[in-house]
Amino acid sequence: MTILILEPYLSGSHAAWAEEYARASSHRVEILSLSGNFWKWRMHGGAVTLASEFIRSGLQPDLLLATDMLDLTVFLALTRSRTARIPAVIYFHENQIGYPWSPKDRDVVHRRDHHYGFINYSSALAADRVLFNSAYHRDSFLDELPRFLKHFPDHRGLENVEALRAKSAVLPIGVDLRRLDSALQEGPKAGDRVPLVLWNHRWEYDKNPDDFFRALDVLDERGVDFRVAILGSSCQQPVPVFDAAREKLAEKVVHFGHVKEFDDYARWLFRADILPVTSVQDFFGISVVQALYCGCYPLLPNRLVYPERVPAADHPEVFYSDFDDLVEKLAVAIQSIETLRQQNFRHCVARFDWGHMASAYDAVMEGIVCSRKRN
Repeated sequence: MTILILEPYLSGSHAAWAEEYARASSHRVEILSLSGNFWKWRMHGGAVTLASEFIRSGLQPDLLLATDMLDLTVFLALTRSRTARIPAVIYFHENQIGYPWSPKDRDVVHRRDHHYGFINYSSALAADRVLFNSAYHRDSFLDELPRFLKHFPDHRGLENVEALRAKSAVLPIGVDLRRLDSALQEGPKAGDRVPLVLWNHRWEYDKNPDDFFRALDVLDERGVDFRVAILGSSCQQPVPVFDAAREKLAEKVVHFGHVKEFDDYARWLFRADILPVTSVQDFFGISVVQALYCGCYPLLPNRLVYPERVPAADHPEVFYSDFDDLVEKLAVAIQSIETLRQQNFRHCVARFDWGHMASAYDAVMEGIVCSRKRN
């Protein structure tokens, strides 16, 4: 069976997901893509370009696997002579209906941001199957959809929500976690170090760096001894809170900025002790999964996708309710570091390795193709 991934924004986690599945699958997986730039333009025009490339390519896939960055309705319309009998699946890494837009975004300022959510909505309608990377993502999208559709004047199609729900399913992201093991050289967390706090997310507003650094500032003012490794970098504009934190925390900052080599990134994850997560949105949490796999102790908000990552019933101590609760639990974690270093949450996330997920993906894709043939 040949699966064609349609990805107008091949960058970062989208690129890793597509390329890693292509390597891990028992099927032939081809990728038709555009570079990961100008995301809004990719959602508007990427389908037109990819449709032209598809027609020229001569590819004859058994299944189309599009991501949420593609206007699937446009792609299928422009390729209907070749794709009318091919089942199409849309995979939601994120969506523009439930995503917290920055209030500074010019489309939000001019009240023209709904179009991107409508592309997600119409693409889901056009797909044979709709896949989400987490149950939280599926439920939040479908629950928010009626409110979104009520923005429009008439013929809102509210009855479509249940139709979408019926053809939706959860298929977690596969992550190449075993690759991280190559950087494990020292064994267990060293017991003679000052506790190391980790940031390993994008430098974006939805990851809420303000609360992360505000919590560290509170502990610093209390005289709590810790170090912090700040990995990652800004994808777009400079984020002043990071530079301010670097200056204020001074010698406590042991690393600041992007890590080019994957093994170096992995070594920082294995070296780190505590991962306080302050995000205001996360549909899956790849950076969190990676850190937990490498032995970090998590402090997670009791919301979003995180109760799916660590069972709250088994580990209620890792969840916090508000900012003050985060500060207190982080202080206790730092002061109890030797005990925390004996805990491990790898078992919570190891199932997301492609060694497990590839066969699950293949089974889902095979089922969709067989179902279309029967119908």
